[in-house]
Amino acid sequence: MEYTFLDFLTLIGSVGLFLYGMKVMSEGLQKVAGDRLRNILAVMTKNRFSGMLTGILITALIQSSSASTVMVVSFVNAGLMTLGQSMAVIMGANVGTTATAWLISLFGFKVDITIFALPLIGLGVPLLFSNKSSRKSWGEFIIGFSFLFMGLSYINNSVPDLRSNPEVFEFLSSYTQHGFISILGFCAVGAILTMIVQSSSASMAIFLIMCSKGWISFDIAAALILGSNIGTTITPLLASIGANVSAKRAAMGHLLFNMLGSMWALVLYYPFIRFIVWICTSLGVGNPNDLMSFISTWEQSDPALVAALNSGQNLGSADFEQQKAHFAAMQFSVSFGLSMFHTVFNVINVTIMIWFTGLYERIVTRLVRVKDKNEEEFQLKFISRGMLSASELNLPQAHQEIAVYAERVQRMFGMVADLLHEKEGSEAYLKLYNRIEKYEQICDRMELEIAGFLNLVVGGRLSYEGKMMVNSMLTIVTEIESIGDCCYNLARTLQRKQDSHIDFNDEIVSNIDAMFKLDSEALSNMVALLSSNEPLMSEIMISYNKECEINNYRNQLRGANVENINNKHYEYQSGIYYMDMISECERLGDYVINVVDAIKQQQVKHA
Repeated sequence: MEYTFLDFLTLIGSVGLFLYGMKVMSEGLQKVAGDRLRNILAVMTKNRFSGMLTGILITALIQSSSASTVMVVSFVNAGLMTLGQSMAVIMGANVGTTATAWLISLFGFKVDITIFALPLIGLGVPLLFSNKSSRKSWGEFIIGFSFLFMGLSYINNSVPDLRSNPEVFEFLSSYTQHGFISILGFCAVGAILTMIVQSSSASMAIFLIMCSKGWISFDIAAALILGSNIGTTITPLLASIGANVSAKRAAMGHLLFNMLGSMWALVLYYPFIRFIVWICTSLGVGNPNDLMSFISTWEQSDPALVAALNSGQNLGSADFEQQKAHFAAMQFSVSFGLSMFHTVFNVINVTIMIWFTGLYERIVTRLVRVKDKNEEEFQLKFISRGMLSASELNLPQAHQEIAVYAERVQRMFGMVADLLHEKEGSEAYLKLYNRIEKYEQICDRMELEIAGFLNLVVGGRLSYEGKMMVNSMLTIVTEIESIGDCCYNLARTLQRKQDSHIDFNDEIVSNIDAMFKLDSEALSNMVALLSSNEPLMSEIMISYNKECEINNYRNQLRGANVENINNKHYEYQSGIYYMDMISECERLGDYVINVVDAIKQQQVKHA
């Protein structure tokens, strides 16, 4: 039968339905789990083994290693997870993703689940219109699950029958006759195909179908799976583009881990294949190689039987029904064997490599070097959301982390001061503005993480003084984040000024510099107070005096602004942006004094 362009589009649409079903099912599960997934990732990564188990659990739960590894990369980018922790989670994700292969193998080939697909969609659609978000998410999961297996069934039915086209089949077969060279070649094909579809589950489904139809042998299909193990690393690599160096290292660590794992499997390839065949036969599933032998034998004597078995036709005879059942059993042994290969490979790989996470960390640190010396600073240094021992003892850690947080915001303000003097539109200007944006995102994440840590601490046994200390710390963290927002607002005002093609004259720039100097001094004193265990009242009073200076200077500039506009010293539009900058600086000073008030309260309560 001729394979038309419409048939090809049907195949592409079938793959698309499979991928869409996988996406909807995974996202539905992630929504059902909500923030619990992120909390598990944040908390259960205290050591390499708990991190590995966390990776297995989350990936098996959401049915997507890409989603879990991208989540890990985002955590590393936010500084909420170290590189070493991320490596262990990624290793676990490789084991967890084998659950998808088993799902496809057991339900996609053993059971015709498409019979239940439309009824399941009928069950899921009403849930989509529920007012309760959790029910909507369950509806998405059910519909995604149905689409996934409908797509798998359509792929199975829409792939061309290569055996009815001898020229194409012989062309494919010719590349499988070169021993280990063929294994290496198909390993590369598996990697490329998975990079294109960006889903190891989709490529796994295609490989299972190709092998179950007898187009390729069991060992060639296993080579394709090894290649897909490398190709799946493209998703976190793409996710790390634009992220900080730690996130890039996590993505590179994923690539390195999968490549080294595939390398040892290739070195021991044929003994490993024999080991998998032994497991399958020992479990009573059958030899995965029997399918190719069966097809080769019957093709010589009855090619119509092979074509009917592959296409799902029914010849009606009792002998055909017997052969059909035998053929289905051998197809299952193939899908079972490939799933077993995928699982055993990843389990052995993780069992070996988990002991070398430190070595991996050192290697990727050498491979991905720091271009900007400030790029590595975005991570929690003193606190961890792991298991807490004695809550009272965690307060000094939180105090140190808050001081580091304040120092970051102070550096962010320094960048804004530099931005004022950069040539608008220049590469240096854009780079600095982007860096300020990144700092603002980090400030938001740091506030949530430190506040989350303090909430965990306060949930333990704390003295009255300890609880009051935590309340003050929460206030300080909130105010520091507001200072970060002020810095970002200042940068955005400069950007809006540039977009409006408005220029500041030398007088305006000089006045803004003077206000920046007052704010910078206020920030420096605030950081010094936070870094000190017992700040003196005289040091605290410096901040109050500086706040008075900021307010007085703001009032002075505001009064002069009206007069300068009337005297045509600068345009009215320039005056608007100018006053926006000055008002934001004064607001920043207010947040600084709020931090100082909280520090002062801590000292009074201690006294």
